[in-house]
Amino acid sequence: MPRKLGQLETAALALAQMRNLRTMRVGELASGLRLSAKQERELLSRMSRSGMIANVRKGLYLFPPRLPLGGIWTPDEATAINALMADKNARYQITGPKAFNRYGYSEQLPALTTIYNDAISGERRVGSVSLKLIKVARDRLGGVEKVRMPSGETLVYSSRARTLVDAVYDWSQFDSLPEAYDWIRADLAAGRITADELARAAVQYGNMGTIRRIGAILERIDASKAARSRLERAVTATTAKIPLVPTRPARGPVLRAWGVVING
Repeated sequence: MPRKLGQLETAALALAQMRNLRTMRVGELASGLRLSAKQERELLSRMSRSGMIANVRKGLYLFPPRLPLGGIWTPDEATAINALMADKNARYQITGPKAFNRYGYSEQLPALTTIYNDAISGERRVGSVSLKLIKVARDRLGGVEKVRMPSGETLVYSSRARTLVDAVYDWSQFDSLPEAYDWIRADLAAGRITADELARAAVQYGNMGTIRRIGAILERIDASKAARSRLERAVTATTAKIPLVPTRPARGPVLRAWGVVING
């Protein structure tokens, strides 16, 4: 049964539509509808609780372009993410399990969308959209693919090569090793990425452990010598050894050029 809107709710939705606003901050309804601060606060709280609008963060709300039949609305993923990131003036890219699913590495559709960004960390919920935000240095953002969504919004994903680097770099966060090595082998064999693309992404966005592990994988499959040379130039000389699979005992043969123990 359609929800019957009150006079103030109707006026608030009409104001947002008239001004072509998708987000409204505390104070805008008060001035636009001549409400007191208390009236505005109660109205926004009531509309958010009833599912007419979505709370982005304290004091910022997403409004629907039009309220669906039934009077309940939730923003799509792209609208929710872009509203939050725009409010923080942040750069971002979706990575981790959501990117793994997008590129066909995993069939599992995660409940949380993991986002690297340069502004905020923690878990947030905007409407029905659940987000895991990981703040990173600005120079770790890049290597992206922009995807136009049906809503007209654009989502920013880590590219295929960058996603593979993320899977090796952030293995403890994403529980993505040793599976990521199979993804790398399969993508190289199918021509979906090149060894040079992977090496460039590893050098630019990885750390020393990431570079050494990817170098070891490329050597084991005898991938492009030029790509391996790029990685070798980025490796700092060390006698310390690291396991190919960090969650397993560091026992097995050693690829000395990379200082990597082949334990899986």
